[in-house]
Amino acid sequence: MADVDMKPADDLKDEKTDDKSKDEEKDKKPPPTPLVEIKTNVALIERAVSTLEPRFTHRVLRSLTTLRKRLDDKVLQDAVVEVYTNVNSPARQALLVWIPEPPASEQTMDVDSTPSPSKHAQPEPVPECEIYLRLLILQHMLATPGGCPPAAMKLAHETVEKMQALNRRSMDPIAAKVWYAVERTYELCGELADARPLFLSAQRTASLRHDDETQASLINRLLRSYLHYSLYDQADKLISKTSFPVSAGNPQFARYHYFLGRIKPCNSTTLQHTRTCSKPSGVPPSEDRARVLPAVHKLSVVVELLMGDIPERSLFRHPVLEKALSGYFEIVKAVRMGSLSQFQNTLAKHAAQFEADKTYTLIARLRQNVIKTGIRRLSLSYSRISLRDICVKLHLDSEEDAEYIVGKAIRDGVIEGRIVHEKGWMECGGQKGGYGPEVSDVFARRIAYCLELHNQSVKAMRYPLNAHRKELAAAEGAREREKELAKEIQEGGDIDEDGPDLGEGF
Repeated sequence: MADVDMKPADDLKDEKTDDKSKDEEKDKKPPPTPLVEIKTNVALIERAVSTLEPRFTHRVLRSLTTLRKRLDDKVLQDAVVEVYTNVNSPARQALLVWIPEPPASEQTMDVDSTPSPSKHAQPEPVPECEIYLRLLILQHMLATPGGCPPAAMKLAHETVEKMQALNRRSMDPIAAKVWYAVERTYELCGELADARPLFLSAQRTASLRHDDETQASLINRLLRSYLHYSLYDQADKLISKTSFPVSAGNPQFARYHYFLGRIKPCNSTTLQHTRTCSKPSGVPPSEDRARVLPAVHKLSVVVELLMGDIPERSLFRHPVLEKALSGYFEIVKAVRMGSLSQFQNTLAKHAAQFEADKTYTLIARLRQNVIKTGIRRLSLSYSRISLRDICVKLHLDSEEDAEYIVGKAIRDGVIEGRIVHEKGWMECGGQKGGYGPEVSDVFARRIAYCLELHNQSVKAMRYPLNAHRKELAAAEGAREREKELAKEIQEGGDIDEDGPDLGEGF
């Protein structure tokens, strides 16, 4: 019998992995073409309208970001022709007007694997499908290089008029996306201020109709328009006069809070409410993370500094944020050290970046925080220091400025001390002892916590089941024995009569 050569175990493993990879490649389906995806989305929109289920429309809108990057004139033209099979359809003719003829190189014959349509004429698609195709055409126009084409503005106005004339509640999710495209059209054409009356009237109408998605989108459009032109007072009035819909989607909710974080710090009376507004809520998609996260965290760092806190150092070591927050990190170091000269040099060095980020005005307000930090460090280092030395160390202009700043710091409770005007110095108060009302409050809170913990532990203790019945039975037995003993005492006679005969001597 001939010998059989056995393969090593490693070779067998390699063959198994190769077979698995081949099977996975076979199972993977190629991504659908843009034309097929558009036709599928149209079918989902019709299903949403017929079943009154908006979740199908939301599924279509979630794929809008990736779909618009793959559009061209040929795909849009074929989509309109295949969706509207009737040649005399008014919607088909109105849509084809906005699509230019594709070049001759793109007019190649495509082999379609789908079966040929039946001889019966297909019904006209619902109006939501027309608005969806208009939205795709408008976004394709805005994505073309060379700025905003004049046809995009006309298409935007025509789409808005048609959308308002139809007035269908099943069209509300698509309408919210249309308003974003309209705002982008006005912005690229340099006429963003002219769109504000249109947005205001549409926002009032959406509020009366309880259209939460459109209302949330329009509020964000208005806030962005106000911030674009630095109209912070009008933006603050809009926030106070309107209520953001609670049922709005997470993207709109995140944009609204970002705009709040941009508006509230400019008003000193509402600065204490800004911390939660400027915090990033949720994680953006991977393709937008490098653009969204730096913008949010830049504002968050400035707000924390205005509130008197120092951001964590780990934030500036994040791989996505390290380069974008380099200038802000130098500002944080200047505020932490209380060095006014370092703060002024950093502000002048990165002024262009701060102005581009729309945070220059807020950072300029940090000058008072830097001075207060410097004064606090001086009060801890010296028991008595002249106003002249304070001017030199903090790089102030005059002793009068130093006297005013020190007096304000004492009045606000930043430092403990007093100013001796006759001798021109500041006497700093001693450091706080280990006892006082603050320490007693801390001990009171700890004692209350321990007592509450004890009470909760007693309530949470477990006892044996029916253990009290054994005690009741023992108590009843003891009472029975006491009754029997008392009865025997009452019924019993004299001891001499009942006792034994002990003899004549007793």
